[in-house]
Amino acid sequence: MLKFYYNPRSPMARRVWRYLLEKGIQSEPILLNLNGDQLKDDYLQINPFHHVPAIVDNGFRVIESLAILDYLETKYPTPALLPKNAQALATVRMVQMISTNELLPKVIALIFESEDSPKCLQAKHNIDIVMKFFSDILGDNDYFGGRYLTLADIVAGTDISLLPKLGFDFKNYPKVNDWFERLMQRDVWQKTELTTEEFEQFKRVLMIIRQRKMRKD
Repeated sequence: MLKFYYNPRSPMARRVWRYLLEKGIQSEPILLNLNGDQLKDDYLQINPFHHVPAIVDNGFRVIESLAILDYLETKYPTPALLPKNAQALATVRMVQMISTNELLPKVIALIFESEDSPKCLQAKHNIDIVMKFFSDILGDNDYFGGRYLTLADIVAGTDISLLPKLGFDFKNYPKVNDWFERLMQRDVWQKTELTTEEFEQFKRVLMIIRQRKMRKD
């Protein structure tokens, strides 16, 4: 059976977790305590970069959430969460990459920086650019790929779900707000959304990881 190494507080792991549940793919969930389990030798044999998530499928390992999603979507194509149309596919990929490279790092910056610091203000400015871009991409569609859920919605929705917990208001982005509320009405998303306590635990883990990195540097 597919082995899924994860921690639900990790947004990258939660992307894959939500995907597995949305698709109904059976897996053996292996919960890692991010205070040290990811640094143990047996897990480092799977992912030497000590991040979650990772999967092992009949001896074949895949790390990095986007690669895992691509692997699983190719192996389990039904129901399809990637469109066939060239433009729609490009849109899905674009949203995934923007969320990963432009949005999530700025969301994390909001956790570390004081509200009036230059880095925090810059992060909010960049998040505003992403939210406006996502609004344009969504248009009148229910989801980024059109009428149906796609990998773009899973990735961007999981990353964006951290923003309300940091006091970020969606009122200036009504199309993103409607799309986000639509996601949150899905059973899988309600079951996997972080509680306030879990989010506070996530922030504490990030602080610990940051302190370890600073000591190494």
